[in-house]
Amino acid sequence: QVQLVESGGGLVQAGGSLRLSCAASGRPFSNYAMGWFRQAPGKEREFVAAIGWSGGMPYYADSVKGRFTISRDNAKNTVYLQMNSLKPEDTAVYYCAASSRRPGGSVYDYDYWGQGTQVTVSS
Repeated sequence: QVQLVESGGGLVQAGGSLRLSCAASGRPFSNYAMGWFRQAPGKEREFVAAIGWSGGMPYYADSVKGRFTISRDNAKNTVYLQMNSLKPEDTAVYYCAASSRRPGGSVYDYDYWGQGTQVTVSS
């Protein structure tokens, strides 16, 4: 089992920045690819960004490319999502997830999920 706890969400004005963190415990963190997803009210959970177990292979949804950066620190068992130039449409609950297979873009690629952290961007 892997336990994931997100933090860093909050309320920010459009154009602002936030950094989300996801702390992992349980099985060795470096064994897992990690991803970030988000879910807005009334919408399906959607892919945001993912990163390989060693920090390589980062990739992003088109909607956040150039604004968001995913990174990880295996020594701290933590994955981050730096979010810049935030827009009201980025408002959602953000979830981190761990995959024992690959850093995919589908919710079905991931085995473990955190409880989520709310990000609200005001216009």
